Amino acid sequence: MFKRNLLMTLLLAAVALGSQAQDVMTLSLDDCIKIALNDNPSIKINEMELERVDYAKKEVLGKLFPEISFSGQYTRNIALQTIYIDAGAMGAMGGATGGETTGDEKPKGMKMGRENTYTTGFSATVPIIVPSLWKTIKLSDNEILQNLETSRANKLALVNKVKNAYYALLLAQDTKRVIEHNHSTAQNHAAIYQKKFELGTASEFDVLRANVAVTNLEPSILDADNSIKKLKLQLKVLMGMDATIEIAPKESLDEFKSTMYEHALNADTSLVFNTDLKTLDLKTDHLNKALDVQKASWYPTLTGSANYMWNSMSNGSPFKNFMWNPMSSVGLTLAIPLFQGGQRYFKQKQAEIAVREMKWRREDLERSLHTQVQVQIDNLNKSIKQIESNNAGVKQAIKASEIKNQSFNIGAASFIELRDTDDALMNAQLSYYQAIYNYLVADSDLEFVLGNSNYAN
Repeated sequence: MFKRNLLMTLLLAAVALGSQAQDVMTLSLDDCIKIALNDNPSIKINEMELERVDYAKKEVLGKLFPEISFSGQYTRNIALQTIYIDAGAMGAMGGATGGETTGDEKPKGMKMGRENTYTTGFSATVPIIVPSLWKTIKLSDNEILQNLETSRANKLALVNKVKNAYYALLLAQDTKRVIEHNHSTAQNHAAIYQKKFELGTASEFDVLRANVAVTNLEPSILDADNSIKKLKLQLKVLMGMDATIEIAPKESLDEFKSTMYEHALNADTSLVFNTDLKTLDLKTDHLNKALDVQKASWYPTLTGSANYMWNSMSNGSPFKNFMWNPMSSVGLTLAIPLFQGGQRYFKQKQAEIAVREMKWRREDLERSLHTQVQVQIDNLNKSIKQIESNNAGVKQAIKASEIKNQSFNIGAASFIELRDTDDALMNAQLSYYQAIYNYLVADSDLEFVLGNSNYAN
């Protein structure tokens, strides 16, 4: 834990030094994921839960050791017990008289004990043969594995959320940049028409139409800017970072394009690391072990016990006349379960049915996961084709825009034709970045389904 905190401190310091001139923390996707895995509250809760389960296992192991206790008891006898002994019994013991009477004579008894009784000492019990306890220990091991897998699942989900938020932020920034470029072009055109109007070579209608084109783009810029702010806040929440810290992404969507094809070709579609399947398998194993615990409840148990006590009895004041006498004993207790109204039998049957249910649940889950994997692969292939198509469309739109601008400058193209060309270029660029974003999100979702992220293993 200390080494990891030190690593994150150095990472944040390096990032801060690299961006201190702008007072903005520039983060790569890798930086965002590492910070989130270190500072996100849900991850810290998972770590504490693992520690708690480890203590729970140690608690179960403690039942294998002897239980030793010290006790003390004081009893004040208000009326002593009276016993009566028959003459036959007295004769057998060699006594001449006893408690037997004749006629209506009231029998005489003997008082037993004293007014004050003290008992103190140590007692110990130790399990010798307790099959259900041994099986319960294995059950605790399974609970630790389940919590480890739950922690891994939460990390996978967090990595997926951070990636998608980061990609969305890159898309919002590229969208704003494209729209701002189109807005700048529209402003230049409006300025040209304003000068032409002043020279008398353009009508007021042309000026108004150019200004409307500028105004129509401004809401889109505001929407993109608002989206960037919201996505930055979302990313900071996922990273467990203060909302007042200003951040900026280090990469762009174009940078991810250079490596994503190779990753798509080498994608492993095996479900070996899928967290839902692993969790279901662990739950099945847990039910099997719980069934073993139920079966073990039919077996006899053997426990040992030992006592070392001191006893004192006196009359009068309870604070004097102590006469302590030691006594000790050891013993074994054998318990053989015979009949409990069928409780053990029906509990075992319930556990057996639960185990069989898990088989069908796994089959259904595996079928569903294969479908999800295939859907994401189809999305990846679709996005790759769209990226190539849109990339070619952007190149064509750029060339068309250049031609139309040259035609406009010599008066061979109208303003409407020019704006149509500029808007076509803007839409082509937006579609291109959207296709890259769609690919990256599909790849992130596929990684989440497969559970093969390097960050969570």
